[in-house]
Amino acid sequence: MLEAIPFSTALRERSSSAHSGSEGAGFMTDLMRGEGTRDDYIALVAQHWFIYEALEDTASRMAADPVAATFISDKLTRLPALEADLEFLLGADWREQISPLPTTERYVARIREVGATWPGGFVAHHYTRYLGDLSGGLFIGKLMARRFGFETNGIGFYIFGDIADPAEFKDRYRAQLDAAPWDADEQQRVIDEVLAAYRFNTDLFTDLARAKAASAVA
Repeated sequence: MLEAIPFSTALRERSSSAHSGSEGAGFMTDLMRGEGTRDDYIALVAQHWFIYEALEDTASRMAADPVAATFISDKLTRLPALEADLEFLLGADWREQISPLPTTERYVARIREVGATWPGGFVAHHYTRYLGDLSGGLFIGKLMARRFGFETNGIGFYIFGDIADPAEFKDRYRAQLDAAPWDADEQQRVIDEVLAAYRFNTDLFTDLARAKAASAVA
């Protein structure tokens, strides 16, 4: 089946329900509907920092791999923007104010694990995060700006100033997926890892909701 259609198409079709499930998680739904608070948004940004610190550290090592390197681009780098957002949102001592939630710790561990030994697994996480950022993420940034009165400070994570045409960039990325020298078994492994990445994201929203509830009680 994976050979009958382009791999990028198979990947998108096989992961579409997991993607929708992640987007529909309660914490994120509340934030998107305007029912979440500024603190909720900050909590999400903080968890993103841990995830992207792992992903971009791993990318610096995977850049030597001939397959993984084709997907890595400085235009996608998010960590400096996240750090600027956190400084704006929390102050200069933001590092002392944030800590990873349990799902984030597992997510980061998995990114580092596959990033050390498996290019396809690294690409699976790279694809899940960055193509999502270039799709729904752009909309989320605009929504948060309206909701909390941000201009660029606070939503820099969602601004890709070096990518003039996100749709064209995503098309090129998908073409690179189709050109990757993976057989059907490896393609299936990559799809499975993308599904795992979406589960991490869904579980993270559950963690964020749980942490919010515990904070309210305290």
